[in-house]
Amino acid sequence: MVTTIQIRKEGTISLPAEFRDKYGLEEGEALDLIDLGNGSFLLSPRRSRIDELADTIRTDLESRGESLESMLKTLREVRAEYAAKNP
Repeated sequence: MVTTIQIRKEGTISLPAEFRDKYGLEEGEALDLIDLGNGSFLLSPRRSRIDELADTIRTDLESRGESLESMLKTLREVRAEYAAKNP
């Protein structure tokens, strides 16, 4: 889909309601403008702080030798222990 928007006074642009609704964008939300070169740009919602924190936790766990598989295995074991104690 191609939609034309205009640059207004002081460089502001408005995203059409259709796009805001489709992607759950709200007033005040930050977007990243990525210069792809040759006059092309990409507009993308900014990564949330939760994603950054998840990456930090993942990096920390990986540095201690943990992997997704080992964490899932431990989760299954804890669930099984809980189910055995709480029939």
